[in-house]
Amino acid sequence: MEFKQLRSFIAVARALNFSRAARELHLSQPALSAQIKALEYDVGTRLLERNRRMVRLTRAGETLLADAEVLLQNAGEARERALRVASGEAGHLRIAFVASAMPELVPAIALAFRTRYPQVTLELKNLPTVLQVEALEAKTLDVGFVRLPLTAPGLAITPLHSEPFALAISKSHPLARKKRLTVADLAAEPFVTYGQRWAPEFYQTWTGICRKAGFTPVIVQETAEMDTALALVAAGMGVAILPEGVVNRHRRMLKVKPLTREAVRSQVGIAVIRDSSDPLRDNLIALAKRVVKQ
Repeated sequence: MEFKQLRSFIAVARALNFSRAARELHLSQPALSAQIKALEYDVGTRLLERNRRMVRLTRAGETLLADAEVLLQNAGEARERALRVASGEAGHLRIAFVASAMPELVPAIALAFRTRYPQVTLELKNLPTVLQVEALEAKTLDVGFVRLPLTAPGLAITPLHSEPFALAISKSHPLARKKRLTVADLAAEPFVTYGQRWAPEFYQTWTGICRKAGFTPVIVQETAEMDTALALVAAGMGVAILPEGVVNRHRRMLKVKPLTREAVRSQVGIAVIRDSSDPLRDNLIALAKRVVKQ
């Protein structure tokens, strides 16, 4: 059975008139009759009783009519779903994010994307940058919100958000009373930081700020979350240099000094597999850039 045969059969079955059905289908009456005969041959039984005066459905024809209408409706819906997926308007996206990007970036982007593309489902999970790279390369993840810089030849990375680093010390720390706090003032202090194993190039970036100030930081504690590191700073375990946005969330417990004059900044980017095509993923990246710009 072919879809065009079923469409012709439905037209005749509804009109119970070959001439009228042929006009509706923009077919000649002989062509329409040939399609009905071919359908009856494929099915193996007569579907229409017809003579010069009348056309009526056989019992088999009545049964096929109901099934054919459902079949064509399902086929149309399947086609529409396929087109929506092909255009990036439907489907499923597996997304990971670094926790430090969650409060400022990810919720706003996810909400805007679900509003714009309601037929897309999002699966979101918190993963450090290193694990995101592994998942992207294994193709168990579609999109990653990662901490930059990041060297991963197999990935295409779009910078999304940039902000200064900031110094963070406990409000009870003696240096908290210093009006012009600098990086050099922290040379003798123990540091608490986001773990090197989770984002090694990010680690090299902030320690580079210390080296530029003339010292190598002494690290006494590494954590798997930046918020945890700052909680330890607030408790007096050490000092930290972390992205300003993350530090500002703990401002009530910390003395904060943004490093706005530093050329080096903290960035979050979107990482995807290089040399692959996915309209759904591309739509997310384009929308994310618009959200951040706004």
